[in-house]
Amino acid sequence: MAKILIIYSTTDNHTREICRRLRQVIEQQAHIVTLLSIDDEPNMELQLFDKVVLGASIRYGRHSRQVYEFIKRNEQILDSKPNAFFSVNVVARKPDKNQPATNPYLKKFLKQISWRPKELAVFAGKIDYQKYSFWDRLMIRVIMWMTKGPTDPKTVVEFTNWTQVETFGRLVSEM
Repeated sequence: MAKILIIYSTTDNHTREICRRLRQVIEQQAHIVTLLSIDDEPNMELQLFDKVVLGASIRYGRHSRQVYEFIKRNEQILDSKPNAFFSVNVVARKPDKNQPATNPYLKKFLKQISWRPKELAVFAGKIDYQKYSFWDRLMIRVIMWMTKGPTDPKTVVEFTNWTQVETFGRLVSEM
């Protein structure tokens, strides 16, 4: 039985939902899982955990500044344990961009950091126009129009492949 930390950065709370599903899958394998927002990280002692999983959403092509800072601050501890990273982005809705080796955001992110996660995953996110501010709704609709995605401002579309999430949860359990 391992003590596993899943720490996440989310923009619209969908990454948190993915983390909750990961926690369910991992706990079914008899592990103890702590789920924590990156906002609460300064109070957490990473060395107390056997494994660390970091998940982060994309907004406008980037993960949050906090993700980069977390990695920089904790790289030595991360490298000393089994670890994983996953990115949540809507471009992963496309079959040719839903794997770590083919997702442009994850590839760019890995070039910007020195940490090399031992396991990687990419999950498609969710579009919920009604939750967004006026500016975000407008910008995301433009991006979706350009990439042939949904543009109806009343649309809620969840692109997440939950089977893929569960498979990753089992991988984390075994690493």
